[in-house]
Amino acid sequence: MIPRYTTREMGRVWDDENKFSKWLEVEKAVATAQAGLGIIPKKAADDINKKANFEISKIDEIEAETHHDVIAFLTNVSSYIGDSSKYLHYGLTSSDVGDSALSLQMLEATDIIEKKIKKILNILKSKSKKYNHTVMVGRTHGVHAEPTTLGLKFCMYAFEMARNLERMGQARENIRYGKISGAVGTYANTSPEIEKKVCDILGLKPSPVSTQILQRDRHAQLISALAICGATLEKIALEVRNLQRTDVKEVEEPFASGQKGSSAMPHKKNPIICERICGLARILRSYTITAMENIALWHERDISHSSAERIIIPDSFILLDYMLGEAIFVIEGLNIIESNMKRNLMKYGGIIFSQRVLLELIKKGMSREDAYVLVQKAALKAWNNEGNFKENLMKEEKVLSFLSRIELEELFDLKYHLRYVDEIIDRLEYI
Repeated sequence: MIPRYTTREMGRVWDDENKFSKWLEVEKAVATAQAGLGIIPKKAADDINKKANFEISKIDEIEAETHHDVIAFLTNVSSYIGDSSKYLHYGLTSSDVGDSALSLQMLEATDIIEKKIKKILNILKSKSKKYNHTVMVGRTHGVHAEPTTLGLKFCMYAFEMARNLERMGQARENIRYGKISGAVGTYANTSPEIEKKVCDILGLKPSPVSTQILQRDRHAQLISALAICGATLEKIALEVRNLQRTDVKEVEEPFASGQKGSSAMPHKKNPIICERICGLARILRSYTITAMENIALWHERDISHSSAERIIIPDSFILLDYMLGEAIFVIEGLNIIESNMKRNLMKYGGIIFSQRVLLELIKKGMSREDAYVLVQKAALKAWNNEGNFKENLMKEEKVLSFLSRIELEELFDLKYHLRYVDEIIDRLEYI
């Protein structure tokens, strides 16, 4: 079996160790910038950069008393610095540190997501080419429509994943911002110059305007991009689930040796991974509502957004990271049952060619209304197991007055429907 993917790397992005490390990174950058402009002594900046440290258990103890996470953090960090600690967090407000650090965490998390999107995109492109002419029935409303190929399905998913990658890139640029503008964003106790220097050190862009916080439309865009990507994974998983149904059985998700499908029914091979992806996509989508509601806050800020973000931002990244890993596992290990695709394709004697027959009769001079009635009659008889479609057409004298038997036979050629498949799939070269 293909090895499964874990979310440990993503989990580390959102653990307390990394969060406080990012907070300290911001504080050190501020001290460096302030010392460079003569706002605080150079020795103080050196002490902050060299001596500052933290201990999570101590921060937790202090927060239990202060009920303020940033104050607890600063109190603990100050204990490592000595007298220079009075210049730690000089002129700042909590959100200067928290929001800028959160941007760094989200960028780090986005890197992980983008790598997996690229991986799944490459798998889809490869499968698209491999199965470019693996013919199967296309379905609309769940009902047989016309021939398509498995490669075209993969091609469609690949283009959608490419759009997800593009959306993630756009969201990344809108989240690559920091703010060091003070309590209500007026720079009263700091300056735009400090903000720019700090953001340069951190690899961020200074927000052109902020209140006490970075504005949450940025975060809402990112959560939406994650949710849309999750919806694409759900689309793929849902298709696998449908194609794995007993009466279809054209595609199956991987089923391990020794795996059990049901405690009661030993024959069961259930698409549990794909079902899991579909269920988690619902949770991921629900977080976009909270992200949107976080945009509107009281005046310059409140903390209704941050309380929710402690859940929805890490969860959204961890959920999508997990879903991408599961989707990679499924797509790489798909069991393709081509014999069943061929069997299902020609059910009822080729009713999937009904439009081709209709158009040819019109081309030969029959009215569209008459042609439709004749073709539908032959098809519905086949649908009800009265002969098959082709045979039923051959028995219609009116049809044979416009088409010879040889001409009618030629209308059941799959190549007609697939002649542009390669042209479509070749478009993948541009993504």
